Amino acid sequence: MLGVLLSSIATFFDEISLSIGKAKADQKQISVYSFGFLNNLFVFLFFLIIILVKQKFVFSLASLPTFATRAILEIILIQIALTAVIRADRSTYGFIRVITLPLLLVVDLILGYQINNFQMAGIGLIVVVLFLIFMNHGIKKQGAVLTLCSAVLAVATLSLYKYDISHFNSVESEQIIITFVVLIYLMLMAKLSARENPLIFLKKPIFSGQSLAAGMGGLIGSFAYGLAPASVIIASVRSSAILWTVVSGKFYFHEKNIIVKMVYLFLLIAGILLLTL
Repeated sequence: MLGVLLSSIATFFDEISLSIGKAKADQKQISVYSFGFLNNLFVFLFFLIIILVKQKFVFSLASLPTFATRAILEIILIQIALTAVIRADRSTYGFIRVITLPLLLVVDLILGYQINNFQMAGIGLIVVVLFLIFMNHGIKKQGAVLTLCSAVLAVATLSLYKYDISHFNSVESEQIIITFVVLIYLMLMAKLSARENPLIFLKKPIFSGQSLAAGMGGLIGSFAYGLAPASVIIASVRSSAILWTVVSGKFYFHEKNIIVKMVYLFLLIAGILLLTL
């Protein structure tokens, strides 16, 4: 229960950060790379503080094969996901990323875990709703393919993350190194591609607030995975994320067709709940 609560709180902070970043990127006030850098900076700093306070750093060299694979995939994922955030409507982004859930269950099935009839029904309902979303002209398709790619790739990164913290590394040790790798990539891309220094944006309250919100979301969400099965946590993350994206899409970005989106919202949450039974 605590893991579910923490993951829901984390998605709230994430949505604040992503909405601010998307709005400012749309207004050409910040590049996608600086936006991504700010979203990861306080995550890194929070984990650094935890490690310094605990004076404990648990990282096993035996995790290097899975850890290195995850690091490479995280760089690819951050590039795709940030572009998807900028191009897609917030509600479209939230809806399509739900595909991560049934795919995680398929991975569990391949690994030999049993999937019950409720979970199969949940997978079916989610697939049908996502098909309707793609077919519905009231839902904008811009950025949908990129969002779908990020959702599929997240299956691999989440599985590797859960494996590493279950068998080798502590949450903070795993995450601080991964976040550092991502920060280096985004800093280089911001300087080389956009000719920006992401740290300069911290002087403006709106961007420092965005970065702080992202840090809170990343910190809280990371520890949630250690308190419940990955499938349950990601179910909570995706269901609450849909809600927050629909809300921000309506009231912050003034997206239309709210009734249609609310119907899809309830159907997807129903499917997600079936996955947890």
